[in-house]
Amino acid sequence: MKKLLILLLGLLLTSPASAHGGEDHGDGAKTGTAAGATSFSVAALSEQFEVLLRYEPLEGGQPADLRLFLSDYATNAPIKGAKLTLSNPEDANLKWAVTEQEPGMYLVEGEFPVDKPYSFAVNIVAGEKADLLLLEGIKVGEKLPVAAPPSAAAPSLFSSWKTILALVGAFALGIGLTALLMRRRRSAPVPQTSEQALTVRRRAPFP
Repeated sequence: MKKLLILLLGLLLTSPASAHGGEDHGDGAKTGTAAGATSFSVAALSEQFEVLLRYEPLEGGQPADLRLFLSDYATNAPIKGAKLTLSNPEDANLKWAVTEQEPGMYLVEGEFPVDKPYSFAVNIVAGEKADLLLLEGIKVGEKLPVAAPPSAAAPSLFSSWKTILALVGAFALGIGLTALLMRRRRSAPVPQTSEQALTVRRRAPFP
């Protein structure tokens, strides 16, 4: 009996939690840099190349170091030995030095004069392939978004009421099953032992 009550109580308590567990609280795809990221990134692609630019927060008037990753669009293989020439549509006087550090990764060094958005026009020559890609949205002077500290979720009033109702229902069910079992025990005939049956026969008058 106790095992049955415990089992019923467990089912009542876990059923709301199981239904809640299937919900998806995750956010969809977001634009921009996610909170807690360590660098900014912008990308561009064509039918031949794919370019990814990563950089830490930049400040106008300070030396800037950026990492440019170049890969083949079809195979995603890194491209080494490419000749890259970078210019800025916002200021044609800016100069940038490009140095290959490892296959497919190039260090871009220079300086942005002021805090504002810039873009790179990247001229790429790799073997017999050549292309011009535009990297937009380089945010000079912008800070990385800071991840908010985790906060304890406030308990849901609806969930609390569901838990209370589940407990009350389990308690009422246990009382009902106990009363039904006691009633059956009282109405059931008491079996007689062999000695009691023999005594009854001996006391019975002869026909």
